[in-house]
Amino acid sequence: MLSALSLSIVRKLTVALQLRSIEKVRRRKIDGCPIAGALQMIGDKWTLLVARDLAAGPKRTMELHTGLFPISSRTLVARLRDMEKDKLVERIDFGGNPPHIEYRLTEHGQVLLPLVDALRKVGQALDCNDCEERKQQLGFYCEACPNNFELGEADQFEAEQPLSRPAPRPRREKDDSIVLL
Repeated sequence: MLSALSLSIVRKLTVALQLRSIEKVRRRKIDGCPIAGALQMIGDKWTLLVARDLAAGPKRTMELHTGLFPISSRTLVARLRDMEKDKLVERIDFGGNPPHIEYRLTEHGQVLLPLVDALRKVGQALDCNDCEERKQQLGFYCEACPNNFELGEADQFEAEQPLSRPAPRPRREKDDSIVLL
């Protein structure tokens, strides 16, 4: 009996160590350079686009999914989990049925916003995409787009703050009331 219990514990420890080694392989040091480390953390296109969409405030998963067309829901959830593990976003679970879960940028994640703004400016300078094309295709500008502001307001806002972000929408508090049918 004791040997079966010991064998079970050894198997569980082996699996746990294998999982830890998989995580270490994913985030291994390339050459010790901070640029290489940052690129490992934000190394795909969706990370900065999620940060762009969360810059205006917390959002539910489906709100992010709608704004990040054509991302699959599986890819979005995996990216959000990675970002949560890297402490770039915070997952807020309000409970309830259906589940009400929101994500928001942490202080650590807000470090990405100047990079998002710089990429927007580079994209405009290189004439990569046009904001008007996005509005025609999806029906709205991304929330970080300066076209969401009136012309004079956008210039004044950018002069005061380097990041042009609309004010966050207020979120309702957790509702603990009971619904009787």
